[in-house]
Amino acid sequence: MTDPRVVVLDYGSGNLHSATRALRAAGAEVVLTADAEAALAADGLVVPGVGAFAACMDGLAAVGGPAIIRQRLGEGHPTLGICVGHQVLFGHGVEHGLDAAGVGVLPGVVERLTSARLPHMGWNTVEAPSDSVLFAGLAGERFYFVHSYGVRSGADLPGNAKLTWAEHDGDRFIAAVEYGSLSSTQFHPEKSGQAGARLLRNWIATL
Repeated sequence: MTDPRVVVLDYGSGNLHSATRALRAAGAEVVLTADAEAALAADGLVVPGVGAFAACMDGLAAVGGPAIIRQRLGEGHPTLGICVGHQVLFGHGVEHGLDAAGVGVLPGVVERLTSARLPHMGWNTVEAPSDSVLFAGLAGERFYFVHSYGVRSGADLPGNAKLTWAEHDGDRFIAAVEYGSLSSTQFHPEKSGQAGARLLRNWIATL
């Protein structure tokens, strides 16, 4: 049996290589590319992202990323967003006074967290639903976050979306989403040690 083929979408984001290494270590055959045909044909697509929401959207748009993501999800093909790659899946992001449109496959707004201590940087626990696939076997584990923005309400999301939450200084935000063939994490599984490696193996096992 061959390893699942995963494309990490190369649109100039900063955590491409660490994500690629972690996915290979978790058991996938990984290709880093911006080629649309390869991204559409892969068993799994990973959309990483660091930095500003609008800048990541500009980079994604330059390689046709939004259309690739929408087509994959429309056809039920697994797709994983990480950090800003998770955020851009939502309707729009408000950052530094700029309201930028996102890919829009999930309803919701990415906004600045309310904590006085930002960025939220370091290890944190999460509250995952009992039927989560991503977090199977990971109860009580910590994951590595670095961000100042997030989605603070799940009210507009479909009722069958599995939402995992985290809290920083009393401010709750969505730490992960599982919805059909779409998965996404606000934290960095590729920087989250053995817990992150297990989460990536859980996702790869669905491919």
